Amino acid sequence: MGTPIYPRSDIPASSTQYWFTQPIDHFGNNNGTWQQQYLVNATFYKPGGPIFISTPGETPLSTRYVDATYPSQLAQQMNALVISVEHRFFGSSNPMPDLSGESLQVLTIDNVLEDFAQFLTAARSNPDDVFPVPVSKNAKVIFFGGSYSGNVAAWMRAKYPDLVLGAWSSSAILYARLQNYQFDQGYGRHLQALGCAEQFSQAIDAVDDILTSSDIAPLQQKLGLPALSAQDTGGLLAGLGILYSLAPIYKGLDLVDSNVCSHFANSTVEPINAYTQMIKAAIAQMGISSEGLMQMGNTSYGLHNYALGQVDRTWYYMCCTWFGNWQVAPPADLGLSKYRSQLADLSYYQSNCQRKFGSDVVIPVDVDAYNAKWFDILKGASNIYYTTGSLDIWRDSTVLTSTGNLLSSRSMFTINGASHVQDLKFAQDNDLDTVKQARYIGNMFVSRWLRESC
Repeated sequence: MGTPIYPRSDIPASSTQYWFTQPIDHFGNNNGTWQQQYLVNATFYKPGGPIFISTPGETPLSTRYVDATYPSQLAQQMNALVISVEHRFFGSSNPMPDLSGESLQVLTIDNVLEDFAQFLTAARSNPDDVFPVPVSKNAKVIFFGGSYSGNVAAWMRAKYPDLVLGAWSSSAILYARLQNYQFDQGYGRHLQALGCAEQFSQAIDAVDDILTSSDIAPLQQKLGLPALSAQDTGGLLAGLGILYSLAPIYKGLDLVDSNVCSHFANSTVEPINAYTQMIKAAIAQMGISSEGLMQMGNTSYGLHNYALGQVDRTWYYMCCTWFGNWQVAPPADLGLSKYRSQLADLSYYQSNCQRKFGSDVVIPVDVDAYNAKWFDILKGASNIYYTTGSLDIWRDSTVLTSTGNLLSSRSMFTINGASHVQDLKFAQDNDLDTVKQARYIGNMFVSRWLRESC
């Protein structure tokens, strides 16, 4: 099963920037406005076709979101207009002049969703003011999103069903946990499938023995790491150890295999030595500078730097105030394998929430309240297609967990052998057959939604 693959060269770049005026706070007292950026690809649009909308979520908007994703290919089949709208406080779409805690108070889920709702409302009532081509006021809207953007897609369909006909929600991290040790267990399943999980975990145990000793400098020097505290070093190594975990898996190509497990292939090499080789190779291949390593490991880095454009700072605020999902090692009493240092615990992440953003930030974040509002809103919502990869590191935060589905829906598909958001990436000849199957099923849902809405 599959769909035609349209080469990237057939989809011209859409570099024209468009701007939409939004209120700073849809529900509060600040009635100022700001400009939200969006891009449009009308290459394959024909009158009567649907609107395919997405957001890059926690990354700046770029042309690839309308030119080099699977929806931009699907648009050719369905005569769709492809749009991507930048998320508030990312890229060039900033409601406030800085990223201080006071400014970020208007970064709420309700405001984020209302931004997209206002955009779609304007597109429906005055399409000529929004789009560069004539679009019907009755054009049907399908919202696509992966990872956190998959949350937005699902939420938009659940909260605004009159504006969004359906949503394709891939690898959406919809269920929140304060301490998300399940995250690394997803990585462990990938390592187990490749045969190096045990050695990787043994290496982490050896690293922790060193980090909890009196002298960590030799390890830092051996790895080329900055002179951070033991806890910050453990956190830095946790991030470096999963650098390839989100990479797509293709036929004959798995970057976790070639860049992680390959270092553990020689059984005569001690796991700690293989781990050292892996970390050094990852730093070199990614071109991470000493300053970059300092920034990755030191959670106090840039504590009072409020300048715009800091993706990590904005995301950190969302973790502190929305959903937690702090990636920690599993509790010892569960008897689970460990794929990151035990020192990268809740205090490592949470301790800087108030230091970065002010005493108004409540810690710990109330994930139960978050789930009660933003997970429960999905219960009973129709026309949402959920997907996730069986080897997705975020799998146990999606609705298709490794132990069962969290929602009752027939519109779900677990993509065997795939990683994170693979079905919405640009289709290629060496895609896994299961990825092609996920797209085929998704195409059927989108076609049915459009057909039944006529």
